[in-house]
Amino acid sequence: MHGRASAPAAGTIVNALATGCGAAFAIDRETAATVELHDEGGVTGEIDGAPDADTRLIERCVELVIAEYGDGEGGHVHTESEVPMAAGLKSSSAAANATVLATLDALGVAIDDGEGHTPDGSTVAVSRERAARLGVRAAREAGVTVTGAFDDASASMLGGVTVTDNTSDELLARETIAWDVAVWTPDERAFSADADTARCERVAPVVRVATDLALAGEYERAMTVNGLAFCAALDFPTEPAITALGSVEGVSLSGTGPSYVAVGDRSGVEKVQEAWDEYEGHTWLTTTRTDGAWTG
Repeated sequence: MHGRASAPAAGTIVNALATGCGAAFAIDRETAATVELHDEGGVTGEIDGAPDADTRLIERCVELVIAEYGDGEGGHVHTESEVPMAAGLKSSSAAANATVLATLDALGVAIDDGEGHTPDGSTVAVSRERAARLGVRAAREAGVTVTGAFDDASASMLGGVTVTDNTSDELLARETIAWDVAVWTPDERAFSADADTARCERVAPVVRVATDLALAGEYERAMTVNGLAFCAALDFPTEPAITALGSVEGVSLSGTGPSYVAVGDRSGVEKVQEAWDEYEGHTWLTTTRTDGAWTG
């Protein structure tokens, strides 16, 4: 009973901390999960290269999937990732999605774009949205998210851009987009569960404008409005965003930081990377992902 799956990271368009509504887009860096199920009971987890890291999220993902689709099995989950932890690039959502899909794979449960059923009504396939919601539930129960992060989880699971209401885990919109992406990740880390939610809620009027822009398909303008608002709320510098706006129209603090993401055409994001190379930390170029998470 062995399963394996991978899920992409994501960048922020609208941070849901202010209003409960958020938007995100998948990027081409992955987290992979391998799940081995057994009959001994209990679930253990490990994160490659981080022996002291908190594994409650990935373990809870396995437990929830077994509770719903298994028969009391125990298991072990191992994750490995190209996505830096606590950098605002949705590493937790990617890990949760990969773990949920890998556990379903180990149980022999099919993944479908809709909910599949046998003639007698029993479930034989799980929709990707349903799988993402299981990961979101695990994240809430493990205490690694404030908003539930359905925006991040749905973008990672489905690919493209998603706009969601995280208070009800409702998918409001999804669209396939094709951007080149520049990322700057400073050396420090920022855990989303530690964010000052009271300060974030004060910028809600501005963030509602960003949400309206996202729902209208004006994603680049939305993320720029969001980015400037959350830099102010979370006390991150606006200079990286202002610098990027000389070459692209879309730039934001990603999640609760510390990473920044800029989107546009290749020449534009290359100029952004060149400017961001002057800062301490790590810069890199990638692209959006349209296919989301996958098993195998």
